[in-house]
Amino acid sequence: MEQSQVKDKSLAPQGHLQIEWASKHMPVLNLIKNRFQKEKPLKGLTLAACLHVTKETAVLVGTLTAGGAKVVLCGSNPLSTQDDVAAALADDGINVFAWRGQNTEEYYQCIDKVLDFKPSITLDDGADLVGTLHSKRQAQIKDLKGGTEETTTGVIRLRAMEKDGSLKYPIVAVNDAYTKYLFDNRYGTGQSTMDGILRATSVLIAGKNFVVGGYGWCSRGIAMRAQGMGANVIVTEVQPTRALEAAMNGLRVMPMSEAASLGDIFVTATGDLNVIRKEHMAKMKDGAIMCNSGHFNVEISIPDLVSLSKGKRTIRPNMEEYTLSDGRKLYLLAEGRLVNLAAAEGHPSEVMDMSFSDQALSSEYIAKSPKMQPKVYLVPKELDEKVAELKLKSMGVKIDELTEEQKKYLSTWEMGTT
Repeated sequence: MEQSQVKDKSLAPQGHLQIEWASKHMPVLNLIKNRFQKEKPLKGLTLAACLHVTKETAVLVGTLTAGGAKVVLCGSNPLSTQDDVAAALADDGINVFAWRGQNTEEYYQCIDKVLDFKPSITLDDGADLVGTLHSKRQAQIKDLKGGTEETTTGVIRLRAMEKDGSLKYPIVAVNDAYTKYLFDNRYGTGQSTMDGILRATSVLIAGKNFVVGGYGWCSRGIAMRAQGMGANVIVTEVQPTRALEAAMNGLRVMPMSEAASLGDIFVTATGDLNVIRKEHMAKMKDGAIMCNSGHFNVEISIPDLVSLSKGKRTIRPNMEEYTLSDGRKLYLLAEGRLVNLAAAEGHPSEVMDMSFSDQALSSEYIAKSPKMQPKVYLVPKELDEKVAELKLKSMGVKIDELTEEQKKYLSTWEMGTT
């Protein structure tokens, strides 16, 4: 069986330096790693991970292997792999199948190679690993104890599978932990998306009309960071309460059909397809920039963009110029894939510290649990709060504790108005 497939193994020394830098900023995960080293809660288990192959993911892999697991890894997006990190992991003896710039066939081949190791637990980011198991490799499902899912898009897919009865093994929705989505999705996506836009374009954000598709936690973070950099932020939404929240946060809210003619920069992060379509592109200004921070490259309709265009050229790395039949030029970043990973380095290590701590503890939870039913589970509250507690401690932040009197007051109905 092939042991690893990466772009260039000579990149390993640089990859080791990147992993070392990330590890210094992931204190919670390192505390868990130290405990795992002693207790070996994952001993004898094979964990198959389909995650963005970044320096932060490498720190998670080190934590899981310290816990006794055999970890095999593939990338969860064709453009998000950091090739030096993949080389460093291979150099450390991890079975990794990932390189930046895979085509669709290569991407799924790598998923199959990871599944060839017959895992006991899966770690997914977007549910492609789970989808492949259910569509092509159902015979392996009986040997799985469970899995985890890292991202909003993946959880949406898995809950749909649970609802129609097609989910065949249990999944812990790591994305839905408070210490994941309130921080990773909001602060991580906000910062890394702006980083990707700036690296790809080098444009000034201040004064631009900045259109954010959606107002979930990822979109909230993007809007917040754009607003902080001086942009005039417009939000498009389909959900009334989210639209109301955006309006009360001081943002302009309108349909994409109205925002299309106003926007200078467009970012989608909804988890759905065709958020920006032909009718929107037809209204856009000459020079408008489009990018996506949702997991899959379906939020901006690239077929529509191609159909409207008479030519395309690459202007800068991760920036393509489409010339429309009327002469207007529209710019697409990172091929419509995750701009924060394809054009930048993904979320900062400090925020992934919490998300990947949730991943590690959820993997331990699955390993120790008796047989779980095939449904989507929340991360247990005590694990979620433990991650927050450790993160505060690492930041030197102290908080109050309830007195016995306060605990009693909160636990009884008898102490009313006095």
